[in-house]
Amino acid sequence: MATFFLLIIYLAFISLGLPDSLLGASWPVMHADINAPLGTAGVLYMIVAAGTIVSSLASGAVLKRFGTGKVAAISCVMTAGALLGFSQSPSLIWLILFAIPLGLGGGSVDAGLNNYVAEHYEARHMSWLHCFWGVGATLGPMIMARYIAGTGSGSWRDGYLAVAGIQFVLVVILFATLPLWDRVARSRRSASAHREGEDAALPEGDADTRPVKPLQVKGVKLALVSFLFYCGVESTVGLWGSSYLVGVKGLSASTAAQWVSMYYMGITIGRLITGFVTFKVGNRALIRCGQATALAGAALLVLPLPAGFSFAGLMIIGLGLAPIYPCMLHETPIRFGKRHAPSIMGYQMAVAYTGSTLMPPLLGFLASHSTIGVFPSYLALSAAAMFLFSERLNVYLRKA
Repeated sequence: MATFFLLIIYLAFISLGLPDSLLGASWPVMHADINAPLGTAGVLYMIVAAGTIVSSLASGAVLKRFGTGKVAAISCVMTAGALLGFSQSPSLIWLILFAIPLGLGGGSVDAGLNNYVAEHYEARHMSWLHCFWGVGATLGPMIMARYIAGTGSGSWRDGYLAVAGIQFVLVVILFATLPLWDRVARSRRSASAHREGEDAALPEGDADTRPVKPLQVKGVKLALVSFLFYCGVESTVGLWGSSYLVGVKGLSASTAAQWVSMYYMGITIGRLITGFVTFKVGNRALIRCGQATALAGAALLVLPLPAGFSFAGLMIIGLGLAPIYPCMLHETPIRFGKRHAPSIMGYQMAVAYTGSTLMPPLLGFLASHSTIGVFPSYLALSAAAMFLFSERLNVYLRKA
């Protein structure tokens, strides 16, 4: 039953990944169809991410009240309904309205599942969990590219409708397996109660009951900045990669969407491999290697090379980003202690979504006042900042 339960968690992460890459893949044709400026994608992305931040910060109370299974199913209902709304939206204002439930549907379940897996499972499961997010994020642009190219009914609206249909299928599966979530939860609570009984036998001085203040824990601020820049890089590529390929490299919208889907494929394959590599290599080494690889891919985009090198650059960035996020999450209890980990995890998720909220719209603002050609330089600087703060954290923790 434990293995089947993990598969359900993986399935929930597919539903989280599916909507994340759709807007960037569809925007080159979508904004013209609804007469919206190019930079408006940043506004929509900001609204989605802001909703995710709100639901992430409320995740503790929501998960405690309803349980992870119900939250996952209800979140999937919200995202499926929002995607259906996107497919029918006649104007920008309707897209803005439906962006709100799209964002709110992601935060609580994301924080809950990440904390659960970080605390109870090995590092490989965290990598494979986010690998399944990559499956969803890869499928999104591939589906959209099919409809943009006209092999379906030739509309970005039909692309959103197709993904909404997949989400509704996931809703049915998640609701059908709710009794399993309850049984596993009871089993986990029983095991936890047994461990707490053992802890009660420890000397009184070994129990620290002081309130957790995450920002006062040594190294947390550096970790938060690392999360901000990581999600900024990942989301910036997803949102603006297609627009850059169309506007600067001269690709068709459907080809650009397919190339960006390969970026997500790089993340997915990289996380699948990382799950096996963690048997031999530690989290910190994988984080450092991934950041260096992502920075090399961004540098390749900066160079004035033919379009084919941009494809390679996107794939390299995706492969580099693959181990960073799951390994940083799994490292949280190791770096800061299990007692602090749940609170710090919530802060990390909120700051990560803040990076997704602010950094892609900032590029949109810069592009609207210059050109989308600033995309590679912006990406390279962000990746360099992520690497710098992560290395400073490692040095700080070694000295502590």
